[in-house]
Amino acid sequence: MRLGVCYYPEHWPESCWESDAAAMTAMGITQVRIAEFAWSRIEPAPGEYQWGWLDRAIEVLALAGLEIVMCTPTATPPKWLIDLHPDILPVDAEGRTRHFGSRRHYDFSSPSYFEASRQICSAIAQRYGRHRAVKFWQTDNEYGCHHTVVSYSAAAARGFRLWLRERYRNIEALNKAWGTVFWSMEYRSFDEIDPPAGTVTEAHPSHRLDYRRFASDQVARYNRMQVEILREHSPGRPLAHNFMQLFTEFDHYKVAADLDLATWDSYPLGALEEQWFAPEIKARWLRTGHPDFASFNHDVYRGMSRLPFWVMEQQPGPVNWAAWNPAPLPGMVRLWSWEAFAHGAGCVSYFRWRQAPFAQEQMHAGLHTPDYRIDVGGLEAQQVAQEIQTVLSAGGEAAVQTKVALVYDYEAKWLFEIHPQGADFHYPRFAFEYYSALRSLGLDVDVVPVDAPLTGYRLIVVPPLPIVPADFCRRLAASGAQVVLGPRTGSKTADLHIPAQLPPGELASVLPIRVWRVESMRPNVTEPVHGAGALDALGGTARHWRDLLEAGATVDTLASFGDGHPAVVRHGNFHYCASMFDESFTQRLFQQVAHQAGLETQVLDDTIRVSRRGKLTYVFNYGASEYRIERIGAQSFVVGGPVVEQQGVAIYRT
Repeated sequence: MRLGVCYYPEHWPESCWESDAAAMTAMGITQVRIAEFAWSRIEPAPGEYQWGWLDRAIEVLALAGLEIVMCTPTATPPKWLIDLHPDILPVDAEGRTRHFGSRRHYDFSSPSYFEASRQICSAIAQRYGRHRAVKFWQTDNEYGCHHTVVSYSAAAARGFRLWLRERYRNIEALNKAWGTVFWSMEYRSFDEIDPPAGTVTEAHPSHRLDYRRFASDQVARYNRMQVEILREHSPGRPLAHNFMQLFTEFDHYKVAADLDLATWDSYPLGALEEQWFAPEIKARWLRTGHPDFASFNHDVYRGMSRLPFWVMEQQPGPVNWAAWNPAPLPGMVRLWSWEAFAHGAGCVSYFRWRQAPFAQEQMHAGLHTPDYRIDVGGLEAQQVAQEIQTVLSAGGEAAVQTKVALVYDYEAKWLFEIHPQGADFHYPRFAFEYYSALRSLGLDVDVVPVDAPLTGYRLIVVPPLPIVPADFCRRLAASGAQVVLGPRTGSKTADLHIPAQLPPGELASVLPIRVWRVESMRPNVTEPVHGAGALDALGGTARHWRDLLEAGATVDTLASFGDGHPAVVRHGNFHYCASMFDESFTQRLFQQVAHQAGLETQVLDDTIRVSRRGKLTYVFNYGASEYRIERIGAQSFVVGGPVVEQQGVAIYRT
């Protein structure tokens, strides 16, 4: 467990670097991330490198005992490079070039940019790769931010044709896979295929899905180039990238596979404002963030990181980029920090050391205000640093061990975007709702990819998963776990066709049902659901979607819609949900299945969340009133006590 901070020496007078470094150390910070946006200062003109200022900054930080996370500065190509190679700029779906003047103004498919990135990465890796203070590396910054994964440029079109040729080998195979006989869309060669943009009505869905797969692979290819350079020139230093919260535009598993560390940038208040949450939910959690949002991301990135994941940027106060930007309640920066550690984080790094008084992010808080005084977030980070030593001595770095897995798939999100059938069929939201229901029962959760090993889990929850890999059924069955499948699971083939035997496709071998019709429901329409036993305690409602299914004689119906059609069915260990249900019904269903799996549950107040790491239990209070932990003696507490104050944290030995 360690604390870090993001620092920009190029933004501040050199005369303050030494005092800043000393203050970081005094606060309890041990590592500093630098240089991710410094390309124009490192190379102000083509081939003219100015390392002096960065050499001095690194030396100042190193002399203070700080470890450095060095970054490749490729998120912000300088103006001279754009002028030399205008083809670097990405093109949107309307054919408009996106211009210089902010950041991330590059196309992953641009050969010019690929080569320019190779050169600057090689230069900075050769310069600092073996420096005693450089202990970690970060590639680029927030891949895909500002809708920059998918580009429709000429370079992207050329790259897409090569990608298709490698995938399908011959044009006849592509025509068959896509079903281009529909609407007379057959191709004679790969060279005839353009990006799927600017069409009169919707472009071919299989074409669009392959384009999303291609764009995602371009991100992985670009990152791999940087990784290979860094491993050559800076051996032994762990490599990271800072992913974003609930960002789904490329397959993070493929990018993380080349890294040692998955890190992410945590902004719970900005995310609450920008995501799907209803106005009343946004108002309720305005200054705390939703109690399950940061945790969901922690568990996503823990699942793809070989080393303990990090929070590379932790919100320390109001941000500047959401529609409205409230300040966190006192205590929340501390709570968010400990919540990350409770989910297995190895480092929480705050963004940023000092609020900038200029440019786009001048309204974004830091640990210090622009006049060099410590802010509320800085005081809370200081408190966390003091508490870390106590928690470490109590075994705080033990691994997170769970018996529950939630399968999370990026391609599912792309497919439902392309083929929604209902305008509000929103995969990330539904995955989050399943996760939140599990967390409300006091369960720790691993978030895993569809190809992850599944042995050892007692409960596996699968949000809507349209494309099911060939061996998925076998691995689910072999796990011996209780399995819950969301609606639309197994509803498409890899080529985006309806399965020959109808949904759930291959899953029918372990769950003998046939989905013969589907319907989507408007946001103001719900369908009543009635179950047996605990599921009928309060009834329930179905939302968004309905699968109409036929069930075999060996399939039990656990709940039905008001019109009598099955809503939840079970065959052996497999459960299938024919809709998305309200929060209470989903919680009761998951609780019932968890008990069948032999798991203990605890229905928590929606302001309270509990996590376990080794022999330590962490309790987080997002609410406006105190929370009392029952039946835990005061001598067991490592941090806090039995009464957890508002926005407070308690940690005790079990």
